[in-house]
Amino acid sequence: MPFLERDGCQLYYETHGAGPALVFAHGLGGGHLSWWQQVPHFRDRYTCVTFDHRGFGLSREAPGGRGPDAYVDDLAALVDHLGVPDVRLVAQSMGGWTCLGYALRHPERVRALVMASTTGTLDDPETLAIFRAHGAAQPEKALFARGIHPACGERMAREQPALYFLYREVDALSHDLDKDAVRKKLIAMRTTPRAAIAALRAPLLCVTGEEDVVIPPAAVAVLASIVPGARLARVPEAGHSVYWERPDAFNHLVDGFLRNADRAP
Repeated sequence: MPFLERDGCQLYYETHGAGPALVFAHGLGGGHLSWWQQVPHFRDRYTCVTFDHRGFGLSREAPGGRGPDAYVDDLAALVDHLGVPDVRLVAQSMGGWTCLGYALRHPERVRALVMASTTGTLDDPETLAIFRAHGAAQPEKALFARGIHPACGERMAREQPALYFLYREVDALSHDLDKDAVRKKLIAMRTTPRAAIAALRAPLLCVTGEEDVVIPPAAVAVLASIVPGARLARVPEAGHSVYWERPDAFNHLVDGFLRNADRAP
């Protein structure tokens, strides 16, 4: 199995297909397997790259490792290891911290960026107010109390129980990881000012599920409004995991966005 040796970490990754590099970065409840509905769709035109963030899935990190602080460095090392000139990035939730950070650090190598159900490291008064109100309402806690995973949402649990079950199984593969600690660290890493985000050079597509109870759709809309030319797509009857719950809609959105980005000079 392919591993990239990092500082105190073995980073697991896979490549499928042929063509320009398309890298998928999973969320807190996922791993490289999260993209099982995307890789078959895109691998005829792109080299699809999936990986497990350190500590997730098959990737391993030594005790006391850098955790989320190393995510951007890990992605940079993986891109260098693959030897590709540029990348298209698709980020889900936590993956937005990784991909946004990489796009800001290496703008010359990012051909396009998809931020799905995430605001990444954005630090902005408007999003802060949205997250504060969201936290006070505690919609995630209410779902947990009913035995429903918030990243799936009530609709998926009710309408697509097999898909819901599979999500929970993939989430459980990272059972050794303290996800509460990771979540707290990610929140603390929201330090990128609005001006830095506005300077993003890569084409940006922001995707949000209208029923997302993890990352409020209004916060994703703020991110899209900051970057000139960015596109915002709201997917109805979808929660936090649009790529998983509504793969046809998600793939269609990303497909059209990438085609336009690849046609640009």
